[in-house]
Order: sequence, then C-alpha cells, then structure tokens
Amino acid sequence: MEEFGSVKEREEGLVPYLTPLGAWALSVGTAIGWGSFVFTTNLYLSEAGPVGSALGMLVGMVIMLFISRNYHYLINYYPSAGGVYGYVKKIFGYDRAFLSFWYVGLAYLAMLWANATSLPLFARNFLGDTFRFGYLYTVFDYEVYLGEVLLTMAAILFMGLLCMKRERIAVNLMKVLALTFTVCIAVCFAVAMLHRDAAVFPFTPGFISGKSALSQVTGIALIAPWAFIGFENISHSAREFKFSHKKTFNVLTVSVVTTTLLYIFVILLSISAIPSQYTGWPDYINRLADQGGGLKVLPAFYAAHYYLGDTGMFLLAAALFSLVMTSLIGNTVALSRLFYSVAKDDILPDRFAELNQRRNPERAVELVLLLSLPIPLLGRTAVGWIVDVLTISAIIVYGLISAAAYKLAGERGDRTEHCTGFVGVAIMAVFALLQLFPELNNFEQLATETYFLITIWSVCGFLFLRNVLHRDYAKVFGRSVVAWVALMAIIVFMSMSWMRQSDQDFAEKTMSEIRGFYRGEADAAAYEMGEEEFINSKKQDYVVRGSRKNSVVLILIMFSLGMFFTNYAIVQRRTEETEAELGHVQKLAYRDAMTGVKSKQAYVDEVSRLDELIGSGSIKQFAMLVCDVNGLKHINDTYGHKAGDEYICAASKLICENFKHSPVFRTGGDEFVAILEKQGFEGRHDCVAAFNRQVEANVKEEGKVVVSVGLTDFVPGQDKNVHDVFERADALMYKRKMQLKAMGAKTRA
Repeated sequence: MEEFGSVKEREEGLVPYLTPLGAWALSVGTAIGWGSFVFTTNLYLSEAGPVGSALGMLVGMVIMLFISRNYHYLINYYPSAGGVYGYVKKIFGYDRAFLSFWYVGLAYLAMLWANATSLPLFARNFLGDTFRFGYLYTVFDYEVYLGEVLLTMAAILFMGLLCMKRERIAVNLMKVLALTFTVCIAVCFAVAMLHRDAAVFPFTPGFISGKSALSQVTGIALIAPWAFIGFENISHSAREFKFSHKKTFNVLTVSVVTTTLLYIFVILLSISAIPSQYTGWPDYINRLADQGGGLKVLPAFYAAHYYLGDTGMFLLAAALFSLVMTSLIGNTVALSRLFYSVAKDDILPDRFAELNQRRNPERAVELVLLLSLPIPLLGRTAVGWIVDVLTISAIIVYGLISAAAYKLAGERGDRTEHCTGFVGVAIMAVFALLQLFPELNNFEQLATETYFLITIWSVCGFLFLRNVLHRDYAKVFGRSVVAWVALMAIIVFMSMSWMRQSDQDFAEKTMSEIRGFYRGEADAAAYEMGEEEFINSKKQDYVVRGSRKNSVVLILIMFSLGMFFTNYAIVQRRTEETEAELGHVQKLAYRDAMTGVKSKQAYVDEVSRLDELIGSGSIKQFAMLVCDVNGLKHINDTYGHKAGDEYICAASKLICENFKHSPVFRTGGDEFVAILEKQGFEGRHDCVAAFNRQVEANVKEEGKVVVSVGLTDFVPGQDKNVHDVFERADALMYKRKMQLKAMGAKTRA
C-alpha cells in the first residue's frame, strides 16, 4: 500500500494524498456538470443574451472569489475534514453546524444525482436507443427504461467503488478528465472564434429585448451560487492536502476563473453558428424546443460540428462525458468526507466514521451509494426538481461560511477576512431575498415542485434533529435556538413561496382553459355545461384547490412548530437534569468529606468572589481567621493516622462551634480558614477571645485539641486582594502558635 503522511497522521485519521492539481481537478470538476451545456443555452442566453450572460458570469466570478477567500481563511485555521460543517461547528456550535450539514449534504446529493441521471440523456443523443430497452413506467411525463436505469446505477456504483477502494486512482482520473473537458471546450471555442464570419453569424443583440441590461446581468449573477457550487469541494478534504494550506486560495481562484471561462466559452460557442433558417441567435435559441432532436437541439455541439466536423462533435462529446464523470467522483468524495465528519460527532451512526486500512472513509462512501442507487427509478423530471434546490442550498451554505469567517476574523483582528466575510454575508442575504421574491428582479422563478421539496426537506431536518437530540449524550446540541428559528423560517418562507407559485401556475392554467373555451378548443363536456356553469366550475376548482393547498401548508407549519417545541422540551428537560447533576456534584465538591466543613475548592471560589468585590469597591468589611491544628504529627506518630483524623475532626468541630455564624473551610491537612462577615464580623473579637481561652485550657489536658488562630480585618484602600488579608492573619497565627508552644502545646516540629 502506498504510504503518505506522517505516522501520527496515519494513526489519527485521513491520510494526505491531494496535490494542487488534484485539488483543482476536484474543485472545477465538481462545479461544472451536464447543466453547463444545457442551461447556458436554455436559460442564460434566453434570459440575458451573450453579453449579459458573460458579464453576469464575471460578476458571479467576483462574488465567488470573496467566498473563496472566506474558505481559504477557515481552511488554514481549521484544516480538517467536513468543510463548512466543521467550520460552523467550531465557531457557532453544533446546532448551526447541523443546519450547514443538512443543506450542503442535499446540494452535493442533488449534483450527484443530476449528473448520474444525465447519462441516459447522453446516451440518447450520441448512442441512439442503445439503452432504451425494458420500459418500466412513466413518472412525471418521463419514461423510465430498465436499460437506462442499469446504466445510471452502474456509473454510480463504479465511481463509488473507485472512491471507496482506490481514491488516489479516482483523483488521478479526475485530473485527466478535468484537463480533457477544459482543453476540448477551449479548443472548440478558439476554432469557432478564429473562423467565425461576423457578417453571417453576428453576436448581436448582446442583450435580450424587453428588460434592462442591468437586470439581465444581475439575473445571471444571481445564479452564481447554482453555477459554481461544488468548487469548495476541496474544503471537505483539507485534511488530505499534500501541499501547504496557504496555497488554498490560489487553487480556488484558478478553479473559479477556469469555471467562469468555460461557461463563457460555451455561451459564445453556442451562438457562433446558427442554422440558415433562423434570422439570428434569439430566433434560434427561443425555438430549440421545435427541433425535435439532432444536433440543432444542442447549439454548442452544432457549432463545434459546423467548424470542426466530426472532430468537433467528438471533442465536445468527450468534454460532456468528462464533466459528468468528474461530478460523480467529486461529489462522492465531498459527501463521504462530510458524512465521515458528522458521524464522528454522532449525528450519523458511528460506523460511518470508520476508516479502512487505506485510511479512507469506506463506510461513508457506502452511505452515498445507498442514497444514490435508487434515484434513477425516480426519473429525470423529479431529479430536475431536486437539482433546483442547489440555489437555495448554496445561498445558505455560502452565507454560513461567510458568517463564520466574519466572526473568526473579527475575534482575531484580521481585517481583510473580516471584510470578505461581511461582503459574503451581505451578498447571500440579497440573493436570498431575490430568491424568495423573484419578481423584484423579474427573473425566472424556481419550479413550484422545488419549493415544496425544500419545505419537505426542512421539515425532515426537524425530525432528524429530534433523533440527534435523543442520542446526544455529550449534550452539545440544543445550545443555540437561532439555528432552529432559521430552520423554521426556511419552512415558512418556502411553503409560502410554494403556495404563491402554485397559485400562479393554477391561475395560468385556468385562464388558458377559459381562453380555450372561447376559442372553441375545449372538450365537448365543457360546452354541454354552458358558459356560466363552466366559469363557475373553474372558480369552484380554484377555491377547492386553494383550500387544500392552504391546509397542506398549515399542516406542514404546525407540524414543524410541534417538532420545534418538542425538541425544545427535550433540551429543557436535559438542561434541568444537567443542572441537578451539576448541583449535586458541586455540593460534593464544596464539602470536605472528612470534617463536613467547606472544601478547598469552595474556599478558592469564595476568594474569587471577594476579590471581585474588592476590585469593584463593593465590600467594606470582612475578616479572616486562619487556623492551624497543633500537634497533629505527634498524634499520627504516636497513635496512628486514624487517631490523627479524629483529632482533625475534633479541631474542626471546635472551630465551627466558636465561629458558628461564619463559613469554615478546610484548606489543607490540618489548616482551616474562616471568613467572617456580617454577624460573624461583628462579634469576631469576643469569639476569638473565647476560643483562645478554651484552647489554653486544652493545653493543660492530655489529648485535648489545640488550635492556633490568627485574626485580621480587611482594610479598604490598603488591601488589594484577599491574599493581602490572609498574609497578615497567617503571620498572627504563627505568632500564636509560638505562644501556645511556650505554654507546652505540641507543634509540627
């Protein structure tokens, strides 16, 4: 087996194996996937045009560089596995760390599933119906075939086993694949730009009509979290770097710049060649759905074939396949390190924190496979809704990472990261606002089903958290209700967004049906009802549907509130039990087991209290009585230690009886201290006089207890702390000890 890292590193956990090139490949390979080809044409160009899309991506790049700086800062300060989960845990505690784990885990799973289920689409475009055999069923208008399901499962399983058993080979493969798609896309773009005939294929218009250029650029920049998420993948493997963590920002910067350029290359490549029947790129892009199939449906491939023939097709096909495979590897690696980290904290069962002989989290990879293998059965449509959650998840994760950097930098006085942290938090807050209220920027909203899925996922978060609280023997969760409030807020806002979007969709459908009725396009049953009854039925449908939808939202919110208060009750009960245990432990710690008086720990805490009062000038009078038992060594040597213990107990009883209004502390084997306040202070001299008379009488009787005491008062303005008072009392005690010795009392000597 190949060896990496020191002996200590191999014994403690994950072993370093990532080089800078490997880290770059993981970063850029996870950030870009199948959507790089699809959405750059179907969304970017149709919403902002080539110039608006390119500028929007550049703005997104700048934003991600701020996020990169925040990651770099935290990686250098906490170079461990787990990424955002580990950083938030260290800085904000376990509750908010759970929040980060819950949403970054969803994001990586969504990317993994999206790229895995894109393989059948890849096969349909380049291999025809090779894998379209064994029809199973249709789900959400997507036909599921056994052959395509097996293809997807095989890819997930192969990449999972590779990451599980041969992680170094997996990362080396990542390097090859990342370089492959980077070079292939760059070559196709360069050839297209060099041979493009501007007169025939102009890039104008640079923006789409009907919206301001600023709103178009802003709209594309708003997608930045979706477009770039995954580039921070390497933060989950920071423990496995074979290079200095100080180089992290350089790696992330190169990755972000590479990702941005590749997006822009595909955007511009897609409109560099347009079929002759179209008047310009807007006409071409807006009518892609009318193509039915072939190269024209994929503008980037059409352009590559136009300029390079079959070679261009092969280059982009290789690039697209490489993008899909790198995403599978990158997300599997990130998820396995995330699951490994949370399992170490007992959020997941501890078996997922086990490492194999190669010091690789094999069990955590098994969990990734367990969650991913059934996904092809859901169909591509459902997975598409899940993928849309990336935007919300990315905003939450990047917001938390920026907040963590902001707080840590503020505590350490690092101005640069304090600034980048603040900028990151502010930008993510704006992005969150625009996602919740997309009409503010007049940009495309998330699918209705996506809002619902985020709501359900967040509700499941409360359920999962309840399980974590029940297993939280270390009692590290439940200390921050802020995280719970945030989770509750996400549920409320997402459910309301789902309801609003659902209302809008149903309203549009209803209006379409009504227009169809007047155009003569409705079915016969509608005309049998008559106009008035038909319109009334649509109104009734809207009311019934709205009532059902409102009921669902209300149930979800009420259920979440119930879980919120149930979890809170668990924490409160646990807190009360903890306080009771601490009270019992403190009571034991404050009591001297042998004599029953207060212990040395109690004395230390009392001195701390008095020192604070002295420092603030809040106390004016108290006195200290320092006591030392005479003749203990003689008793121990003559009669044994049991007799010595009895002698100490008798001395303690004598002190307590004479100074009954003051707490007595046993500070050593035969040493006691009493602190005299209030009533004890007022009668101190009489008590000392009576005590000394009894002790002097005891000197004359064999076996009686003899105790030397020294009493002194606190002098405001002179004594700076309790120790100053103690020193004077201790000196008086030794003076008294010499007097008693002269009377015949035994001493330690």
